[in-house]
Amino acid sequence: MSNEKLEEFIGFVLIEKGLAKNTALSYKSDLHIFLKYLQDKNISYQTLSHEEITNFLWYLKTDKKLKARSIYRMIESVRQYYKFLISENVITTDPTVYLTVPKIPINLPDVLNKQEVDKLLNSINDIDDLSIRNRAMLELLYATGLRVSELINVKFSDININEKFIKIIGKGKKERLIPFGETAKLYIKRYLKVRKDKDTETVFLTRLGKGISRVEFWRQLKNIAVKAGLIQKVKPHTLRHSFATHLLSAGADIRFVQEMLGHSSISTTQIYTHVSKEYLKEQHSKFHPRT
Repeated sequence: MSNEKLEEFIGFVLIEKGLAKNTALSYKSDLHIFLKYLQDKNISYQTLSHEEITNFLWYLKTDKKLKARSIYRMIESVRQYYKFLISENVITTDPTVYLTVPKIPINLPDVLNKQEVDKLLNSINDIDDLSIRNRAMLELLYATGLRVSELINVKFSDININEKFIKIIGKGKKERLIPFGETAKLYIKRYLKVRKDKDTETVFLTRLGKGISRVEFWRQLKNIAVKAGLIQKVKPHTLRHSFATHLLSAGADIRFVQEMLGHSSISTTQIYTHVSKEYLKEQHSKFHPRT
């Protein structure tokens, strides 16, 4: 019964909720651990008590040695499963309602300050087609806060260069429109003049006229970061993080930033308010004469 309902739940989050496949697989992995624990303890998932689920979390902490972040994810998986069981009338009482969520340490994402962004982008000399393409990609990335996976899949039908808007279908198949500025427009147009394959719908291509993989993008970015002297600070999502932080530190509304980033929950975007405070402290310490 539980395995059957588990498969139904995975189908539900994939089809009804439109979650990404990797998210559904994470739910499935967590719930396999949970259901195996119940089986070993001869506990029915339908009559599970609050005390029994608390014992399960204690087992994760003491026996499995999971850290707070992993336990938090497990709680979320089990909660979503029981919400589904309630909606399907399989059970009438949700044992997860009063679970205490462990405190998660805030891991602030790496960001570049504005001078470092300029240094990174200006280190790309427009000496060949590849450099022109790379500059266009990074300018668009910083201008819009796209995920790398979204950037490398941009099609001509997604982008209006003259109106300076890009349409993205993000996580959960949610569509969002993101504006970009004159600088990104300038470099995209410059790239299109040297782009070889005129028949392929994907905008950014390799020398062979194929779409760029995440691995190839990261290889190119590492080379650029080394040249700029920023290799320790730059990761694939660094420009996305910097985009959000710089907007918030300049006074942008957090709801606007949430929409631009494609976050389903504002709590995900709020991490950048912490980064923004640290960024402002850094700038104050660096430039104020009496720090």
